[in-house]
Amino acid sequence: MGDETIRGKPTRRDFVTYGSTAVGSGLLAGCSELVGQEGAAETETAGDESYSVSMEPMGSVAFDQVPERWAAYDGGYADMAVALGQADGLTGVGGADRYYTYVYDELPDVTIDRDVIEQYPEVRTKEEFYELESDVHLYDPQMLVNWFDWSEGDVDEIATNVAPFVGNLIFRRSDNWHDYRYYTLYEAFEKVAEVFQQQDRYEAFSELHTEFITSIQERLPPSDDRPEVFLTFEGTDEPETFSPYRLGDAGTSKKQWRDLGVHDALSGTDIDNLSTTNRGELDYENLLEIDPDVILVRGHERQSATAFRDTVLDYMQSHPVGSELTAVQNGRVYRGGYLNQGPIHNLFLTERAAKQLFPEEFGDVTGDEQLFDRQAVADIITGEFER
Repeated sequence: MGDETIRGKPTRRDFVTYGSTAVGSGLLAGCSELVGQEGAAETETAGDESYSVSMEPMGSVAFDQVPERWAAYDGGYADMAVALGQADGLTGVGGADRYYTYVYDELPDVTIDRDVIEQYPEVRTKEEFYELESDVHLYDPQMLVNWFDWSEGDVDEIATNVAPFVGNLIFRRSDNWHDYRYYTLYEAFEKVAEVFQQQDRYEAFSELHTEFITSIQERLPPSDDRPEVFLTFEGTDEPETFSPYRLGDAGTSKKQWRDLGVHDALSGTDIDNLSTTNRGELDYENLLEIDPDVILVRGHERQSATAFRDTVLDYMQSHPVGSELTAVQNGRVYRGGYLNQGPIHNLFLTERAAKQLFPEEFGDVTGDEQLFDRQAVADIITGEFER
């Protein structure tokens, strides 16, 4: 999975669409010169319709027409496609249990077909890829190799016979097997925009996002007045142990915390970040040694803020050791946000995080105060914006 151009033979879908003329049409020509330019947008046209998108680990991937049907492994990439106005093309999701679509309910005229997600909630086998007949797979293929025992031959087979892969596992940066380039949320989003040829929507989102983050950061207290935060994963309502995350990891799942400039309670310790190979956990006695100002617990995104406080926080407050934690005593234990977030998710999660950490400035997390314009976001998604 290097930086070579992925072109090779026409896919099965090419034959369905174009018949035998696809083989010699030259639609996939002219892409090799795109290799090696990692930083900028790497889309180039060859002929009237074909173009290429370059993203590690697949390198340069050629398209003879804009994809209509797509599958995504995680909610972050699915959210990118929805943000680009492509919701109707969804065929399935690799990990639907971590794709949170309820945020779309707050955006006028933005919907996703839950029936499709529920019908194909774990698209991880070659048979499923063949069945769905997508035009592009928003997956990091090395994730399939390292998590689900695919071979490189399996990846090449699906890319050749069904549709290419475009994606990069970006939600964390602690996996030893990921030895190629990472992307920020908006770098990856830009690549997906190139796939769907929706650069105008991407630019509109990027501008809105920059203005929103700037408006939040202008209201933050000085660094010395920001809390020490412990981010963890624990999916039960009665937690006893906690899987640690390092906020310094530049993965997209921690973007909101970095943008808010909070301090990692694990700084200065030898505790490693949760990863494929590190599954270590901390107990309450370990947490007492750190004693963070705020505890953020992932694994509860199907609960409301109020329900979380009535279950997880209530349990910790009644725990003989947990109740000694400063964050628990002060009621500063909150939901920790999604592992896989796209640009729409990120707006909502940043708003929530600002309220969790700085309620005096941004309002209580259980309140209704909105920090960004829902209608403006919806207008970009539905195409009702100035280009």
